Amino acid sequence: MSQSPLIQLKRVTKVYGQGATALQALKGVDLTIHAGDFVAIMGPSGSGKSTAMNTLGCLDTPTTGEYLFNGVHVETLSRDQRARLRRRFLGFVFQGFNLLARTTAQENVELPLLYRGESAKARHAAATQALASVGLAGWEHHTPAELSGGQQQRVAIARAIVTEPAVLLADEPTGNLDTQRSQEIMELLSGLNVNLGITVLMVTHEADMAAYAKRIVRFVDGVVANDTLNPNPIGLKQETP
Repeated sequence: MSQSPLIQLKRVTKVYGQGATALQALKGVDLTIHAGDFVAIMGPSGSGKSTAMNTLGCLDTPTTGEYLFNGVHVETLSRDQRARLRRRFLGFVFQGFNLLARTTAQENVELPLLYRGESAKARHAAATQALASVGLAGWEHHTPAELSGGQQQRVAIARAIVTEPAVLLADEPTGNLDTQRSQEIMELLSGLNVNLGITVLMVTHEADMAAYAKRIVRFVDGVVANDTLNPNPIGLKQETP
């Protein structure tokens, strides 16, 4: 018996505005994602990929259609229920890092746990471990201004995974980085996927970054134009005995 999907979009549409000015960003999207997937979402500007990611991240709701997360109909949840789902199951990484400027790496990573009401001791331990897992042990007390762009994105990734999410949503995570730093971040995301089993959904314009993913989903004009397996994703590979 096949494993039940972690995420399903069924005939999802999204319309912004009304009447003559209405914009249909999604036009009946079907998408299935299983736990442990690493999916790159691609497409030109205006193709619907960002709207789809906002829907998957519970930041927006479909106009029509169904969004199932672990069998739960997300489109029927209240705003507060969607917020709880985000805090419990989802982590977010953005192109712009979104770190607090006058706050240390440690304190930035602790923020999601502070919102959860975790104790200072628990926050400190989890943030220290998350920073170590992204290769920043020893950098806990540095502020963003004292870190390179690649290191800042590592802090942002540590903040996203400190809550042990099931899904990491990354929106152009290498968009502000040079080639070497981009490759390092993609190796890191690949490692989180392979070694920790975190499902990764990543929007990218860059084919060489999408090559790290196990699947590549291309949006065109508000629909999934194609969904292909990548037989040889580059990046971290599971070790063979």
